[in-house]
Amino acid sequence: MKVILDAGQIDRTIDHLADEIAGQSSPDNESAIIGVRSRGEILAERLANRLSQKLGRAIPCGTLDITLYRDDLNAPHGGSQPFVRTTEIGFDIDSKTIILVDDVLYTGRSTRAAMDALIDLGRPKAIRLAVLIERAGRELPIQADYAGYKAEVGPEQSVQVNFVESDGKDEVIVA
Repeated sequence: MKVILDAGQIDRTIDHLADEIAGQSSPDNESAIIGVRSRGEILAERLANRLSQKLGRAIPCGTLDITLYRDDLNAPHGGSQPFVRTTEIGFDIDSKTIILVDDVLYTGRSTRAAMDALIDLGRPKAIRLAVLIERAGRELPIQADYAGYKAEVGPEQSVQVNFVESDGKDEVIVA
């Protein structure tokens, strides 16, 4: 296992993502942040707090569960029942620019599932994707609008994001 981002680097990366998003925000454009469960949810909360500070206004933040939208839900190799959690979005997404947040962008399948779930909830003005880690291996034509770190990782390797809120420490490792 190799640590590619430590706690300080993660904090600086989130700050950089917030700067990028703030730089492309206009005062008349309503934005909201929605994190994909589970680590995208933690990243979204951190990003929303940072962005709210930079813009001087509260940025709504929600959480999206994509379990029932995954394309591998009924795959023959999956034998267990999926664990469905709640989607918690306490605001109307219609006509807002939604910053969809996930920890890692790899194949694009989770992002596709998240976009499907969002569209079932309303009609956003736009959906922008922000990820902490972007790696090669896309299977769908999906790309990040905001990527914190581009990892050079082989297909046989995995990227694991750990956050203090769920894992007791902040770090990104390649295994």
